[in-house]
Amino acid sequence: MSLTEAQKFHLKKFIKELEMYRGRHTELVSVYVPQDYDLNKIINHLAQEQGTASNIKSSATRKNVTDALERMIQHLKLFKRTPPNGLCVFSGNVAEREGQQDFKVWSIEPPVPLKTRIYRCDKEFVLDILREMMEAKEVYGLVVMDRRDANIALLKGKSIIPLVKTHSEVPGKFKAGGQCLHPDTKILVDENVTVPIGEFQVGNNLITYDFKNKILKNASCLDFWEKKVSESYKIKTKNSEIKCSRNHTFFVKKNNEEVEIPAKNLKVGDNLFFVKNMKVSEDKITNITIEDGEFDLIDISVKNQNFIANGIIVHNSAMRFSRQIEGAAKDHYKKVGEYMKETFLKMDGLKGIIVGGPGPTKYDFVDGDFITNEVKKKIIGIKDLSYTGEFGLEELLEKSDDLLAQEDVMEEKKIVGKFLETLAKRQNMVSYGEADVMSKLKMGVVDILLLSEALSDEKIEEFEDAAKPVGTNVKIISTQTREGAQLRDLGKVAAILRYEVHS
Repeated sequence: MSLTEAQKFHLKKFIKELEMYRGRHTELVSVYVPQDYDLNKIINHLAQEQGTASNIKSSATRKNVTDALERMIQHLKLFKRTPPNGLCVFSGNVAEREGQQDFKVWSIEPPVPLKTRIYRCDKEFVLDILREMMEAKEVYGLVVMDRRDANIALLKGKSIIPLVKTHSEVPGKFKAGGQCLHPDTKILVDENVTVPIGEFQVGNNLITYDFKNKILKNASCLDFWEKKVSESYKIKTKNSEIKCSRNHTFFVKKNNEEVEIPAKNLKVGDNLFFVKNMKVSEDKITNITIEDGEFDLIDISVKNQNFIANGIIVHNSAMRFSRQIEGAAKDHYKKVGEYMKETFLKMDGLKGIIVGGPGPTKYDFVDGDFITNEVKKKIIGIKDLSYTGEFGLEELLEKSDDLLAQEDVMEEKKIVGKFLETLAKRQNMVSYGEADVMSKLKMGVVDILLLSEALSDEKIEEFEDAAKPVGTNVKIISTQTREGAQLRDLGKVAAILRYEVHS
């Protein structure tokens, strides 16, 4: 389990005090008693160690060790039994000058159950086990994604730790498949009626050609895109002229069949299909020129996959672009699934993975065959989000309070959120700022005291000491959440009162 900020604060303070001391020889004694371990066995063991210490050659070291053990034994006898989480005891001569004596004994019940038994004499106290307790052991995996982007992160304690950021090759709305024409290109919408493609809208009707049945018929515009390109192809035929991107596809008559060829591969002499007076004929290319620069072109998709542009039958990108999107999306999902496997599969302390994102993408991803079964079993929730990226990770955390209800991070967010909500609606029920909160604390009207970890140790202790006599509940709030940062910026100290106090 992760420690609360209050537990971390007091444990950190305890460690900091013991770190100050150094023995001149291996004479500082550290003892760790596991939970449920018989304290009498520890006392007997220390008495045996006193006998062993009598063999130490240096009389000063011998005395310091035996006296430290004796002080520790007497201290342990004050306990009727081992505390629920075990016990950590430290003893030694901490006098600043050699030859002087200043024996001290410290003990602390660890905030989490102790599994390790240790007896050690050294030049410094053994504190690594206590330090490790302050580190968050339990973590959650966070995955925020849509078809374009994905972010993988860890929620460790109260911190969101970004791990992987990846971008797909799925084309965006502005970057369609490259089937683009000049905005002034005239699109045939009815017999002898044309409309510039730049003025087209989704749902507009237009004329297409059914190559199988050799007839012209009506279809509708399914989608519309804009695209910037760095070169423009101008293709002249006997009857027409058209400007397009290098990848715009034309139908060319070859060996009595229609062949799809992009503009960049067309040649003078190729026969295109031309429509005039609702009749289809061949039209030979007479010239092709390429112009460099920056050009704004238009792309549309049509249900029948072609349309009539400046009289020439041209391909649209509907089916091809759709296949490109689906293929790129699947590649994106596979890549994210592989990152999840590498990140989460063998991670110690992982309690679960939460996936979120806008729209249906997250469900397509989780329900598909993109995640290994071992990783999929670790997914504990899927959340609808409005954002991706870093904002998406924050939103995912906020919307996962049902899954993280037992975690300290949610308790912190809720209690600070309650203060901020009360501040907005009932200002006389809250207080903030060191001076005002201390005044209310001494009046005995503070129900919950919120202290930012950004406060100095001395200030935190001062407020805790003032809170004890009046039964105020004290919460130390980290700065690692958005709410914690808000508390820090509000003055680091805030309070929710027991009743309204009017100035």
